[in-house]
Amino acid sequence: MAMRLARFSLNDSPRYAFVQKDENDGKDYLVELDGHPLSGGQVTPTGNRYALDADGIRLLSPVIPSKVYGLAKNYEAHAQFMHEAGHSEIAHAPEDMVIFTKPSTSVIGPDDPIVYPACSKDMNFEPEVAVVMGRIAKNVSVENAMDYVLGFTCVNDVTLRDLQGIDPTWTRAKGFDTSCPLGPWIVMRDDLNWRDAHISFTLNGKDVPMASGTTANLIHGIPEQIAAISSFSTLLPGDVIMTGTPNASGHLDPGDETIVHVEGIGDLRNVIVRA
Repeated sequence: MAMRLARFSLNDSPRYAFVQKDENDGKDYLVELDGHPLSGGQVTPTGNRYALDADGIRLLSPVIPSKVYGLAKNYEAHAQFMHEAGHSEIAHAPEDMVIFTKPSTSVIGPDDPIVYPACSKDMNFEPEVAVVMGRIAKNVSVENAMDYVLGFTCVNDVTLRDLQGIDPTWTRAKGFDTSCPLGPWIVMRDDLNWRDAHISFTLNGKDVPMASGTTANLIHGIPEQIAAISSFSTLLPGDVIMTGTPNASGHLDPGDETIVHVEGIGDLRNVIVRA
């Protein structure tokens, strides 16, 4: 059974827990931890256990990273989609990595609202697998890159497509508050088939996904991404790398319910609200 690490709030007090499935009722429970899992110190169970739907319990973003990096057009299918949709003059994925950042203030957790800024009229979803770093990484090799990974979670790289077209740095388009939903928890590195993790996105409870794909089709693989980013930036424990969205993207409106699903991790749900 996969080991899952969550960050949660109990009556507005943030805490960490392992998520464990009860063999009797089949439900997930939070097993509270004493200590910070990313501090390098000892972490032990407190003996407290909470149901996910218990009063006062709320899942938070599993980490608050010092920074978030993302890769654009890291699937050929997405690069072609962006071209066909008129968002890119280039018909194929670029040879080199296209790397951008989101600030820590863009990060929200499961069920937190995504706030539609008044400055935009075209908010888009981009479902992805996110890498969560577990150790300080600087100038690491491709061969050793995965040794620095804590695990993986779901992410929605929410993008203001109209602003992306007029702002070459993408700062407003991808870095606005609430543009980086993460969650619902972290699945540990060795408990996810990250080489072939299946991603899908559904909107408003529809049965047919609006986007789907697998990390098996990444142009630049996860170890290559870590090595490249750590060559110019020191990655700290808890930092996040968004690995790329597999194919289609699409428009979002206030009131929409978004769900990013990654097989082996779970569902990340958020609802769009007007600013």
